[in-house]
Amino acid sequence: MTQTGTEALLRSIPAMDELLNADWVPEFFGTLGREQVKSTIAGVLDDLRREIRGGEPPAAPVASIAAERAAALLRAKSASTFKPVVNATGVVIHTNLGRAPLAEGALAAAGAVSGTYSTLEYSPEKGGREVRNAHVEWALCRLTGAESALVVNNNAAAVLLALSATARGRELIVSAGELVEIGDSFRIPEILSFSGVDMRVVGCTNSTRIEDFSAAITENTAVLLKVHPSNYRIEGFVRSPSRKELAELASSRGLVLMEDLGSGLLCSLKAAFAHREHQVRDSVKAGCDIVTFSGDKLLGGPQIGVIAGSKPLLDRMKRHQLLRALRVDKMTLAAFDATLQLYLSGRQREIPVIRMIETDKSVLLEKARKLSRVLKRRAADLGASDITVSVVETEDAVGGGTFPADTLPGYGVSLRSASAGAEDVAAALRAAPVPVIPAVRDGCVVLHTRTLLAGDEKRIASALALYLASPSHFPGSDCRLDD
Repeated sequence: MTQTGTEALLRSIPAMDELLNADWVPEFFGTLGREQVKSTIAGVLDDLRREIRGGEPPAAPVASIAAERAAALLRAKSASTFKPVVNATGVVIHTNLGRAPLAEGALAAAGAVSGTYSTLEYSPEKGGREVRNAHVEWALCRLTGAESALVVNNNAAAVLLALSATARGRELIVSAGELVEIGDSFRIPEILSFSGVDMRVVGCTNSTRIEDFSAAITENTAVLLKVHPSNYRIEGFVRSPSRKELAELASSRGLVLMEDLGSGLLCSLKAAFAHREHQVRDSVKAGCDIVTFSGDKLLGGPQIGVIAGSKPLLDRMKRHQLLRALRVDKMTLAAFDATLQLYLSGRQREIPVIRMIETDKSVLLEKARKLSRVLKRRAADLGASDITVSVVETEDAVGGGTFPADTLPGYGVSLRSASAGAEDVAAALRAAPVPVIPAVRDGCVVLHTRTLLAGDEKRIASALALYLASPSHFPGSDCRLDD
């Protein structure tokens, strides 16, 4: 590109005032503010100047490019990236999708305290200050059988606080088979290090005996630790000490037995493999002095970490300076309290996670047939003869690091396009105003019905209609819409 051509292109870049006065700009003033709009447009214009000076020829008139880029960037900046989605993956506790959806009662409780003042740390009866933990401690003790309980912002924080208060500067003994990584680089050895505890590993990956723990105890030992394996399983010859054995050893040597239980199961589950997951009450009853667990896994509440156990040990944690950095906000606490009330009243099936796990396969088949009919009608109305809609059997998962090797038999709806690949169809569904997150299997998009919530069928139908009506959808050969 010649110098003269470059200068001509630079002169054709629209002025800031010209773009600010365009009819599509004012809508962004209300969401971003005038100064942020100006700054965004200025960045677009600067990028254009650099491209032109670098000799990159524009593919369209410069003024059009500037307007299109500015509008697209302003739309992206004004739209929240945090939005609800349709979980059609069949994974009940989906970490990337926010784990446990809350029960209606928990949502109402969080909303009731979020827009007003509340009794977060105030007692009307006393006319003065109260600790926020008091809102949930009684219910937790009733449900777990523990003497005392404390909540923090997640289970990693619960482990950190418990160890910092009971074993900092001293030694902890843990089995080699339980040094796991949970979630996004959350490693047990690292959290132990952060708490200021010296870790002593005993046994082998697949086999640890009670004698290994006993032989490793020294004058500096403070805690024996048992860790839930989460999404890790060892098959074959596996051996580890029982809670009862560890509790007896800890008691005889004046040590603390702590279990990081992880999943937070508070009730019996109607699933074939549920007997392999211990309830929190089981750990407390077996003699664990401290049990930590999550609120947003099998418990089905908001993200929270619970420490339950011995009152003297919990009192030490309640006085610890670290607690203030880990405390729970009012909305989380209200939602958690409402979730616990459902357990106390025997209404835990109102909790979506519990309801989804226990839903019978026959119910899921009916849901799949209904969704299939809705999607077939929508495809037929739009003349999309290249889309095949089928009811299929699925293998669903609990997720959240629980029951990693077990599946829940279910049903879903399969979408197969004759003119586009499954990944393209899945991407189009994810691009809907309320993104639909499906599974992709054997060249098909699969919509699992187990994890669908009220209203999700309509959202899926709308997302499919947007894709079928879009320019990117090009019908190919005819395909029947089968049953």
